[in-house]
Amino acid sequence: MTTDPNSVLPARPIDPALFTDEEIYRQTRLPVELASTLIPDAYTSPEFFALEQERVFTSGWVAVGFTADVDKPGRCVVVDVAGRSVIVTRNRHGELRGFHNVCRHRATKLLDADAREVGHRGRIRCPYHNWTYDTDGTCLGTPLFEGSDVPAGEEAVFDTSVARNFDRADYGLLQVSVDEWGFLLFVNLDPGAGPLSTQLGDLPERFADYRLESWMPQRRNTYEVSANYKLVGENFMEYYHLPWVHPELNQVSKFSDHYRWQGPGMYTGMCTTPVSSNGDAGGWDGLAPLSSLSGTDADSGRFVWLFPSCAIVVLPNHAFVLLNKPVAPDRTVETAVLLTHPESPADAEGLDQLEKFWDLVNRQDLEIVERVQEGLSNPAYRGGRMCFRFEEPLHRFQNMVIDKMVGVDRVPAGDAVEGDMTRMFPDPA
Repeated sequence: MTTDPNSVLPARPIDPALFTDEEIYRQTRLPVELASTLIPDAYTSPEFFALEQERVFTSGWVAVGFTADVDKPGRCVVVDVAGRSVIVTRNRHGELRGFHNVCRHRATKLLDADAREVGHRGRIRCPYHNWTYDTDGTCLGTPLFEGSDVPAGEEAVFDTSVARNFDRADYGLLQVSVDEWGFLLFVNLDPGAGPLSTQLGDLPERFADYRLESWMPQRRNTYEVSANYKLVGENFMEYYHLPWVHPELNQVSKFSDHYRWQGPGMYTGMCTTPVSSNGDAGGWDGLAPLSSLSGTDADSGRFVWLFPSCAIVVLPNHAFVLLNKPVAPDRTVETAVLLTHPESPADAEGLDQLEKFWDLVNRQDLEIVERVQEGLSNPAYRGGRMCFRFEEPLHRFQNMVIDKMVGVDRVPAGDAVEGDMTRMFPDPA
């Protein structure tokens, strides 16, 4: 006799007060061969989304941009994390610095979202009352300070020396932890942030021979996605869907050539090896590979989802990154970036081919995840079963989300296999 799977799954909608209760995730906590998917409310509920922003996106390291965009003092990017605007820049010594994008006077937003330089002479000026800060966050002065553009003859009006118990040294910009790995910038809103290395786990070692810190962004595209950011990630983490959603990709990244590729760290990983040559619709050829790669690195595609919201694909000749910004339970803004390694020549034709192929693949993915989002809105659906062979990375990711929601501080261990790859199919030998 078969048991109705809905009999063990929570009814919908779930009381938002229970979103931090371990019990409602019981079926997803089971081993993957027995587990059901994360509760549908995690993708549709405004209350879950608001709590997730706080518990997931303000408690750890979030990939937000590229080191090449802050390659010298005064260069900056303005990013959004959990609805909070953050400035990432380098000080005059070239050190990374991060600040909440608010003036210490009356909270005016200092820089616009498209700012690429902090301002004249490396100073951040408030557009409201002209409070001025340097790239270490120090408050250099309020009006009457040199260069504050106080109208001639009106200096006395702006004299703040009579203010009591005011020392501008106490009013520097509000600091945010920032760090870098490879070509990526990270922000951590937690005042007690631990090291980025804990979250990355063994990824720096796995990618050591790629010299990712020297790779450069070449092409960027933005996509508006009518789906939860987790659906974007979960689609990226599995290849179960390739033959039906990606017939073109399936020619160069064959179903049977996929492996899990993950160790300890806040990430999921898989690889395609060997990478096949281009098909009729294109593929991953088009640029020369990095000459220093050897072994499987020279003939593999590495696919990593960095918790919570960044996808990285690294191939021998290029990289492709998706930065996903959740803006609502059913809406994500995705920035897709194509990068090349330091030996890659300026090859517009090769880049055009790669950009076209990735755009095709990405649009196919986004169309299907939007259909999943529509299905999740039906209250009759209460969750589904994992397909353990192909969906183990989803199970790993969903349990990371659950950990954050219920307050468990844990970094997943790696696969218990020799070597760095877990075969997903029986060995033909």
